[in-house]
Amino acid sequence: MATSGLAACAGAANSGAERFVVGVMGMSRGLSLAQNFAACNGVEVRYVCDVDERRAAAAAKKLGEQSAFKVRPIGDFRAILDDSEVDALVCAAPNHWHAPASILACSAGKHVYVEKPCSHNPHEGELLVKAARNNDVCVQMGNQRRSADKIQEAIAMLHDGAIGEVHYSRSWYANLRGPIGAGKPAKVPGHIDYELWQGPAPRQPFVDNRLHYNWHWVWHYGNGELGNNGVHSIDLSRWGLNVDYPVQVNSSGGRHWFKDSQETPDTQLISMQFEGGKQIIWEGLSCNRHGIDGETFGASFHGDNGSMTLSSWGYQLFDKRDKPLKTATGKAADRVHIQNFIDSAQAGDHTKLASEIEEGHKSTLLCHLGNIAQRTGQTLKCDPKNGHIMGNDEAASLWEREYEPGWEPKA
Repeated sequence: MATSGLAACAGAANSGAERFVVGVMGMSRGLSLAQNFAACNGVEVRYVCDVDERRAAAAAKKLGEQSAFKVRPIGDFRAILDDSEVDALVCAAPNHWHAPASILACSAGKHVYVEKPCSHNPHEGELLVKAARNNDVCVQMGNQRRSADKIQEAIAMLHDGAIGEVHYSRSWYANLRGPIGAGKPAKVPGHIDYELWQGPAPRQPFVDNRLHYNWHWVWHYGNGELGNNGVHSIDLSRWGLNVDYPVQVNSSGGRHWFKDSQETPDTQLISMQFEGGKQIIWEGLSCNRHGIDGETFGASFHGDNGSMTLSSWGYQLFDKRDKPLKTATGKAADRVHIQNFIDSAQAGDHTKLASEIEEGHKSTLLCHLGNIAQRTGQTLKCDPKNGHIMGNDEAASLWEREYEPGWEPKA
């Protein structure tokens, strides 16, 4: 790995002898990440990995048109970890792979950029934080709004008392997703390694409507809309309120729109309470795009001297009579977030990360607790020191999952 600081991401192809070498796992979201990494000066994307050999080949071809380096399509991410010249794994595989693959990468001495949510269940998140510490590597979660300049400005204003004392934050996500139909058992396509796709998850038969995206709505592999997109807005609420672990979580809602193979809620309202009388609610609408204030995404904060609303990249400030005081529009921060990861990894300093994995775990954990409350239909009492569920064996049983023998993650 190069020892000097890397320049900011640029649109031109890479050049120069000093390199930060990465391999990218999962060519859905991962293709965009690979392109953004490749656009950073001094970065070599050496591997693009997918269990679907067609997607890996297509990604390598597309990325090869951008990069000055040879891009190698592979099916097994462990080849990335075996390459001593690779500095980092970028994990954008399905959720059930996020923590197990990242933990293996930490154990191999690689830095990790892992997509949200950083884990499939709470136990994995704790293991990933431990693995990062034990192996002294940088692990960043892909909640890129943490690197957006106007979002950072807004959070600093909140913490400095711009709207007074704040006890309450709303966050939300709305989309217009359609049905996925009833999955039927089918033969695994020859270009897909379904055994490796399942990896750490206990084996289930292949069905025709799950790959490459609809696994999000099946508990065995995904975390529903809450883990898929809710984690972004909940992270803003937690950051702005300056809270860590809740004392109580409840959830209501369910599946109302389509009778198909989806298991996770399409309508969900979660309430999370924290010490100091602070509260976050999250509203998720998977089948209706009219979110709070008519926006599909956001987080709002309500203080005794005004309020503030965050969009994806900007904010609006209001006085206590709801009169607009300031509006700021920012820019997408994907590349800035990636550059922050590269710079931190190169410096060997995880404290410089915009979304260091312990912070990523705390926000992801709120999503897990919301889903556990939803699945059990019970209000959860939690330890404010670590978020652990107290006095509820049924809910606590969902803190971990069973694994396919031989794939159990170990920090």
